[in-house]
Amino acid sequence: MIEGPVTGGRHGWPFARPLIDLREKGYVEAEYILSGEATTYAPAPGAAFGRDGKWLARPKGKVPFKTRFLVYRPADPAKFNGTVVVCWNNVTAGYELFFGESPEVLEGGYAFVCASVQRVGVHGFAQNPQGLVAWDPERYGDLAIPTDDATYDIYTQVARAVGPARDRTVDPLGGLDVRKVIGIGASQSAGRLSTYVNAIHPLPPEEGGHAFDGFMLQIYFGAGTPLENSDRPVNPAAGNTRPMLRGANLIREDLDVPAMIVNTELEAIACQGVRQPDTDRFRTWEAAALTHVSYQAQLTRNAKYQREFGLAPPAPSEQMNRIYLQPFYDAALHHLNRWVNGGAPPPSQPLIEFDADGRPLRNEHGIARGGARLPQADAPVAMNSATPVTDDFAGRLRGSNRPFDAATLSALYGDEAGYLARFKQAADAAVTAGVLLPRDVAPAVEEAAREYRRALAMSARQPAGAAG
Repeated sequence: MIEGPVTGGRHGWPFARPLIDLREKGYVEAEYILSGEATTYAPAPGAAFGRDGKWLARPKGKVPFKTRFLVYRPADPAKFNGTVVVCWNNVTAGYELFFGESPEVLEGGYAFVCASVQRVGVHGFAQNPQGLVAWDPERYGDLAIPTDDATYDIYTQVARAVGPARDRTVDPLGGLDVRKVIGIGASQSAGRLSTYVNAIHPLPPEEGGHAFDGFMLQIYFGAGTPLENSDRPVNPAAGNTRPMLRGANLIREDLDVPAMIVNTELEAIACQGVRQPDTDRFRTWEAAALTHVSYQAQLTRNAKYQREFGLAPPAPSEQMNRIYLQPFYDAALHHLNRWVNGGAPPPSQPLIEFDADGRPLRNEHGIARGGARLPQADAPVAMNSATPVTDDFAGRLRGSNRPFDAATLSALYGDEAGYLARFKQAADAAVTAGVLLPRDVAPAVEEAAREYRRALAMSARQPAGAAG
């Protein structure tokens, strides 16, 4: 059952909503409640969940649930491009992380649905719960997800609630003519989405399968999650962070809809053992010099955290990676949307190069070789990489940034004008390669100018003789 739009509550807004006013972008934002029974799954008798990803699942039982999903949709139906993106909200932080207000979504005319499908997102961790119920008991107090084993079918039910054949008694899409539904998940959510793609999507519709027309696994470490007893999300605060995951399974090669893996240098390291060739249904993109969490993304997360919890988190480290991942995501979504609508697949990209010990090969500036090349990798003012500054959980995700000194910048580019000319060439090459959209070139050039000046300023503060 769908109820909504939801209003009111202690705060008066949906948790983790955008920092911008979507109305100014021509979008409607509305939150809905979804409740009912969710199917749980188990491996089929005798089935092995092996490396090939050809996993056979069967319905096991049902559990009651009640959750929420947040919808952004164009206010003008004429501006809707026909595609709904359903995001599997990430819960690693102990509360939900998602970002659906990117230029590709808002200028491209997508509807974007932020789906609360995991127990931690609703209930939080036992210590210091920050889930929806604790954050606003007036708005969310009766939500309940009893087990993460139900997440796979809850995700299906959200997709069908916004899909072409949806029940329009309460219509979260406001009458929009939906043609395609794309599922996305990032990081821990990508691991769960991997299991969904391999085990749930192939099932008959009456058993919960075939609810999506395409999938994007973002910053994915190459390993799925269990169907049963799956309530073991990473909890950084509890110290059960474990070593970084290593790739364990492929995306099944007989998938009947398009799928993409969109990774950075960090996840490429994890996925070396489960790389698979591009096909007429599959693509892998790996971006050199980028990592799991960038400085720009951390600023947005911190601003949302301060708004929601009234506390200012620590400022992001100046040493963390400073290449923003969102333009790379946006280019991938642009191509994937064309693909699921019958157009050309995303252009294949070179993969990051590794040595015999599994470490990225690097050029003279410390930038990883191979991979998709954003302009910050081919016209650098700093060594950006996935190499961590600290070995704690957050540090391993945030990589590093080491600006070049003034002498290096001068030798490479002469001056700022020379640098920006080289950067613009690199940006144009990224557009030609398909990994950057034309709309993102001008903002990237503006940011590049700031990064060049930052590098010079930091060089001026270094002791004489210090290396960049």
